[in-house]
Amino acid sequence: MNAIEVHDLKKNYRIVRKEPGIAGSLKHLISPRYEELSAVKGITFQIPQGESVAFLGANGAGKSTTIKMLTGIMQPSGGTIKVMGKDPFSDRIRNAKKIGVVFGQKTQLWWDIPVAETFRLLKKIYEIPEEQYRKNMEKFSNILGLQEFMDQPARKLSLGQRVRADLAAALVHDPPILFLDEPTIGIDVAVKQKIYGFLKEINRERKTTILLTSHDMKDLESLCDRLIILEKGEILFDDPMDRLFEIYGEGLSLEEIIIELFEHRRVS
Repeated sequence: MNAIEVHDLKKNYRIVRKEPGIAGSLKHLISPRYEELSAVKGITFQIPQGESVAFLGANGAGKSTTIKMLTGIMQPSGGTIKVMGKDPFSDRIRNAKKIGVVFGQKTQLWWDIPVAETFRLLKKIYEIPEEQYRKNMEKFSNILGLQEFMDQPARKLSLGQRVRADLAAALVHDPPILFLDEPTIGIDVAVKQKIYGFLKEINRERKTTILLTSHDMKDLESLCDRLIILEKGEILFDDPMDRLFEIYGEGLSLEEIIIELFEHRRVS
């Protein structure tokens, strides 16, 4: 079964084209000019349940835009998306119960209340049975070390502590799919290793589908078997990560291979 099915997915933005200065502003008021910008240009892919996939690309390649469409935050301009068989935008409430999301630059924790209270609120929101909630919190606390800061408000947490709490919050309701958008940005190596171990265990034990975007090659190599590379809104590569090493040889690092792949694309 496919957890995610995407066909000919597009996202266009309408942007303002205005000449500089007061004259340009007045001209825009009378006769506004707009331009269509294509962020995602008809991409197609499927992700089976339980697979761990990395989304890679330069800034502006369309990674975060695609994630926002898959999570139901943003409506596509064209094409279709099915997440666990449902359209994530038109069926946002049901979709929210099937997914967990961690954005590295944002948090779903309530800022001024203790972290423990955030988890109790999530228990009520997702209507999690007491036994399931207790087991999850015990497991997450043991692996991620949550107990050291559960009584602190989110605003007092370090970045590493906040990301660990956000991961637990994203998974407390046992979603079959987890979206991670730059989850380890700015985090030290020791905390990253703890997060890697946690995500591997969740993927192995619960068959949780993971879709990860990151600029950190260690994230990709540690967590993902398959790699989808986007460039300017199009899919440049979609294959098992081992396939890259077969093409370019084992002597190069993943980062060096990615650079060669982009350079080859520009030349051709």
